[in-house]
Amino acid sequence: MRITDRIQKHVSENRTGMVYDLVFAIVWVSAVSFLFESVFTSAPTWAFYMFMLAGIPAYFGFFISLNLAREQES
Repeated sequence: MRITDRIQKHVSENRTGMVYDLVFAIVWVSAVSFLFESVFTSAPTWAFYMFMLAGIPAYFGFFISLNLAREQES
């Protein structure tokens, strides 16, 4: 199996998950960038990077809670 076939198969199997990941990343980075450009203008750079890194647990927390809510609903 060629590499292009494997990539195509992977993308076709995980299409919606990849879209959700991309949308979450874009929203998180946009929100943090907006906050640090308009609200926290005098904050140190390390705080900006810590907020960016906080997106990792926020991502997992959001999707785990979403799955739990779906399970409780059914």
